[in-house]
Amino acid sequence: MDLLNTLVDKGLRRELPTRDEALAVLATSDDDVLDVVAAAGKVRRHWFGRRVKLNYLVNLKSGLCPEDCSYCSQRLGSKADILKYTWLKPDQASQAAAAGLAGGAKRVCLVASGRGPTDRDVDRVSDTIKAIKDRNENVEVCACLGLLSDGQAERLREAGADAYNHNLNTSEGTYGDITTTHTYADRVDTVQKAHAAGLSACSGLIAGMGESDEDLVDVVYSLRELDPDSVPVNFLIPFEGTPLAKEWNLTPQRCLRILAMVRFVCPDVEVRIAGGREVHLRTMQPLALNLANSIFLGDYLTSEGQAGKADLDMIADAGFEVEGAGEVTLPEHRVTAGAGCGAHAEAGCGSHEGGGCGSHADAGCGSHEGAGVCGSVKVRAEQEQPAEARTDLVAVRRRGAGTDLAPNA
Repeated sequence: MDLLNTLVDKGLRRELPTRDEALAVLATSDDDVLDVVAAAGKVRRHWFGRRVKLNYLVNLKSGLCPEDCSYCSQRLGSKADILKYTWLKPDQASQAAAAGLAGGAKRVCLVASGRGPTDRDVDRVSDTIKAIKDRNENVEVCACLGLLSDGQAERLREAGADAYNHNLNTSEGTYGDITTTHTYADRVDTVQKAHAAGLSACSGLIAGMGESDEDLVDVVYSLRELDPDSVPVNFLIPFEGTPLAKEWNLTPQRCLRILAMVRFVCPDVEVRIAGGREVHLRTMQPLALNLANSIFLGDYLTSEGQAGKADLDMIADAGFEVEGAGEVTLPEHRVTAGAGCGAHAEAGCGSHEGGGCGSHADAGCGSHEGAGVCGSVKVRAEQEQPAEARTDLVAVRRRGAGTDLAPNA
């Protein structure tokens, strides 16, 4: 049986692919990208049908962050010409959220720059959560406030937060090359705190920072082990004024392969296309809906996305439908068990002996030494050459939260 058939079968059983199988997906040629999308699409449709969940970002506090994350336009020392403002008041944040909810979003993501919240900040965000939920009964609220201290996740849960986002971003082995003001272990600890508090954990990655295929597989396997309910896949937006401004390493085909690999490794998890899809997928965005079951609507934290109406048209034209507020996003086994991918004691996700994320140290596809691809899918002879820089594709956000202009949702 060839690679893609093997991966589909494993995805339908929630079985962890081998590392070589995951690497082989990233190594397939552009000639085979439609076959890869079709295979991963079977897994996506099995667990999520043709529903697309819409999420909406509200940037509660923008810029002036003391951390030095190289990819971020809000970082310490950033020269990016972004909006800078302090905390939005609860009614301002609620009004901003209303725009996304009116466009069909069912989850509002409340984000604030900074290393992590003070206890006073948690009070502020708690008041904002209440203001949003008082006006919108069925809305999901996810907080993204940085590194959490003991007890803060519990306080957010008590305030009505449904989820907490904190991305791993890249592999543990290369994390120190991206950020020096906190560690990979700090990030893992925050995701675990959210989980332990009963919040739905949301944690993902950023692709396109110059990482290797091995780095991408490493971080996705680490995510599977942490077992978040949702995995946002960001594609680096190379902001002028940041250390990674010249990193244009992605093509639409590579983005599709990355999304497919994430779907195969975390088959029953909400895979969300996050920042950078307009920049790097461009006209191939509709194909990505066959891999991911969730997207952000409208603008991002400091950059502009495509118009909300264009997103809705794209979903409809591609034959998908917007997930309703009353629909449950996750498969039943994840909802009833409170966890899914990687958390089952019996057969299923990562439960085979010695299983878990990244445990197949020597196994290839069929365990043959040095194996890369199982079957007939062709391997790329070399990595794609970096694309020419496209500064015209990166637009700084000048509307929505923190401005006097209406958002594009």
